[in-house]
Amino acid sequence: MNHFPLRIGTPDGLLFEGDAVRLVCRSITGDLAVLAGHCNFCTVLGMGEAHVVFEDGSVREAACIGGMLSVMDGTCRVLATTWEWKEDIDRSRAEAAKKRAEDRLARQGLTDREYANAQAKLHRALVRLSVKQ
Repeated sequence: MNHFPLRIGTPDGLLFEGDAVRLVCRSITGDLAVLAGHCNFCTVLGMGEAHVVFEDGSVREAACIGGMLSVMDGTCRVLATTWEWKEDIDRSRAEAAKKRAEDRLARQGLTDREYANAQAKLHRALVRLSVKQ
């Protein structure tokens, strides 16, 4: 199988550097897949599930919360705001965040900004819980 160099990092540091066969993640316009030979490309990442497929067929899943993805001269780079591998997600923490966001959304009199912030927090918690399942 054809592979390509992949680097995944966050503001906290480099999380992965190696070869991949496929990377799938959510951009702000929908899901995308990067394969070997992909054209040069740059996009903003949204919130969603991501996974990396390796040459041996193994797959690693993650929650990706925003950032940038670029493919330049065959190398794919992901700089995510938050990237959490499935095994690193704390289910009880995500469930608590979901409950707090739902409680906040149920309140009356939220400003538009407060409502949007609570919705974003709920979406992040749901993405983490979806990946963890």
